[in-house]
Amino acid sequence: MTSALQIARSGLDALDQRMKAISNNLANVSTTGFKRDRAAFVTMMYEDPRQAGAPAGADNRYATGLGTGTGVRVAGTERIHAQGSLINTDNALDVAIEGDGFFTIALPDGTEAFSRDGSFKLNAEGELVTNSGLRVQPAIAIPQGARSITIAPDGTVSAVLPGQAQPVEAGQLQIARFLNPAGLAPQGDNLYRETAASGPAQQGAPGQDGAGTLRQGALESSNVSTVQELVEMIETQRAYEINAKVISAAEDMSRTIIQNT
Repeated sequence: MTSALQIARSGLDALDQRMKAISNNLANVSTTGFKRDRAAFVTMMYEDPRQAGAPAGADNRYATGLGTGTGVRVAGTERIHAQGSLINTDNALDVAIEGDGFFTIALPDGTEAFSRDGSFKLNAEGELVTNSGLRVQPAIAIPQGARSITIAPDGTVSAVLPGQAQPVEAGQLQIARFLNPAGLAPQGDNLYRETAASGPAQQGAPGQDGAGTLRQGALESSNVSTVQELVEMIETQRAYEINAKVISAAEDMSRTIIQNT
């Protein structure tokens, strides 16, 4: 049979996981495009020595069962992909997604990752890259000597070259969407990888088939609310203290039983 000590310990373990998620949220409150995590709790197996409706003798049956819970565990951490507020930067290479979707990024091993961080730069070849130097997909190269760069809401990238009045189109940014974005696996550097839970990436032009549109000269801030996280942190701390007191009380009860037997 599961003891009160084991049940309370499961509560401490689960609350510790929740505090880790809250701590990570607060640490990334200023990270571009960051999505907050939320710990999801589920009950553990119940011990049912007597079930509701079991025979109680003659023609009688128990109206209620005799079930005892065995604790709690964290089923997982759910990522909340709510839109973060947009911050104007007036930088021509900063791009924010308004709505659903991710930028596609090429990794050194030839695979793809996905990101909401649109703080792009130009490498030595004039290609759009992330802060870590990873190329944006599809590859877009800005002609050398371009005087100005324009990124339209539909992802069209154009540049004005010296001596020319009309802009030259350099390519079009694409948006990747997923049936279950919460199933993407975070990789660090503001990148996510596709998983079996997220489903395959659905590539398309911004603003089409439910994909978000782009805003040049802006970045999406983290969707973490400092006030909300602090409230949840206090709540978690209080619950942790209560579970610790349960352990102390259970130890005292066990000691008393041992001394009196």
